[in-house]
Amino acid sequence: MLQTFESLLPVFAIILLGVLLRRKLVTDPVLWIGAEKLGFWVLFPALLAHVLIKADLRSGQTSAMALTLFLAIVGFCLFALILKPILARFLGTRPPAYSTLFQVAIRWNGFIALAIVDKMYGASGISLVAVALAAMVPIINVVNVTVLTIVLSENPPNPWRLAVSVLKNPLIIGCCAGIAVNLLNIPVYEPIMTTLDILGRAALGIGLVLVGAGLQVKQALRPSTEAVLGVVIKLVAFPAFVALLGSLLGLSGDAFAIAIICASVPSAMNGYLLAKEMGGDAPLYATIVTIQTAVSFFTIPLFLMLAS
Repeated sequence: MLQTFESLLPVFAIILLGVLLRRKLVTDPVLWIGAEKLGFWVLFPALLAHVLIKADLRSGQTSAMALTLFLAIVGFCLFALILKPILARFLGTRPPAYSTLFQVAIRWNGFIALAIVDKMYGASGISLVAVALAAMVPIINVVNVTVLTIVLSENPPNPWRLAVSVLKNPLIIGCCAGIAVNLLNIPVYEPIMTTLDILGRAALGIGLVLVGAGLQVKQALRPSTEAVLGVVIKLVAFPAFVALLGSLLGLSGDAFAIAIICASVPSAMNGYLLAKEMGGDAPLYATIVTIQTAVSFFTIPLFLMLAS
């Protein structure tokens, strides 16, 4: 337990650094927007491509973990849809707030997962997280855009536009490129691999700083009922569901623990931008992610201890 806390401490220290930098030193929002674009379009895709090119994608545990997380996302999407009328009746949850709860239930922060796994399991663990991203990112993006369109507007989602938006996602491009090169045994010029490696190393640190910069501390001190529910669903119910599925599918060892870490990290902040663009409750999203980030420092070690 103590070793897990010590592994998490550097990760959350960098997130806290991001909070302080945003409020005290780098206060110009334009600079943060540029850093977010650099991470999203360049650094993070380079990291995913690099680790997937080198990963052992034919391992039985790799396939079991990808299947576990994929089925967990599908199952939790159905669970979140079932909750809609229940929340509307008993909490009076409006469509914008519900759309945010749907997003935080199934999104996960790959930056935090990669940093934790890198500290605890090294390069072999990072390759498993990259596989998890490849399995989860496409369906998460498609489902979120579809559900938010249905819930927040009267116009049905356009399948073509959905497909184009998913295919243009740089994370998906990085995953697909890495998997294709790996499975087809395409040789890669070593300086290119070194370049991807250097960019990938920058992704983890900058990604964690950006997580901290996006947190909304003041709003999190007075959470609504929906905010508390969003934290419980993501940090308690989802990891428990993944653990159950993993056990049923024969997941074990490091792959099982890494699947739990992927399920236990907070929701990704990119859902905040989607909420703003589509008319969801963006302030509620930021509040939930802020609370999740603080609480996950304790829930991640707890779930790892129970999983072991």
